[in-house]
Amino acid sequence: MIYGYARVSTKGQAKDGNSLDAQKRQLRENGAEEIFIESFTGVKMERPELDKLLERVQDRDTLIVTKLDRFARSVSQASNLITMLIDKGVRVNVLNLGILDNSSVSTLMRNILLSFAQFERDMIVERTQEGKAIARQREDFREGRPKKYGRKQIVHALELLESHSYKQVEEITGISKSTMIRAKKELNSGV
Repeated sequence: MIYGYARVSTKGQAKDGNSLDAQKRQLRENGAEEIFIESFTGVKMERPELDKLLERVQDRDTLIVTKLDRFARSVSQASNLITMLIDKGVRVNVLNLGILDNSSVSTLMRNILLSFAQFERDMIVERTQEGKAIARQREDFREGRPKKYGRKQIVHALELLESHSYKQVEEITGISKSTMIRAKKELNSGV
């Protein structure tokens, strides 16, 4: 049996060619008969669909994944999963790397490729941390997501509340009731 495994962690991955549809298409084109699909971040340990798949695969089956990072996010995690599968007699076909099995050349390639994958992930984390450190030095830096509505929009919505209901103001401005209530409390507390 040829199984496929597809995983996304964010909606934004669609533009990177990692969307579930793109992964499923690639898996089917490469012979996957049954595909297990998951929407979890790679750092989460609980992945129920992967667990089901790992229970189902048997000796002489093949497991296809489009990229190594769809399967595991660290060298140790990938190495453990792949080694476990190969020991079980399962061939692992990582489409952008090749087929991994229990041959000595495959073992060497697996270790080298997994090391590069971990290095790449570590570099991404390092660059992200450096970018955040630089951004924190700016005077106007605010941690987290930027506010959806500016101060003028919020003030306008609060002024409208004097003669309209929350529902009406929400329809006019698009600002939710909870945002207006929070803004009202901040205004009253002097924040």
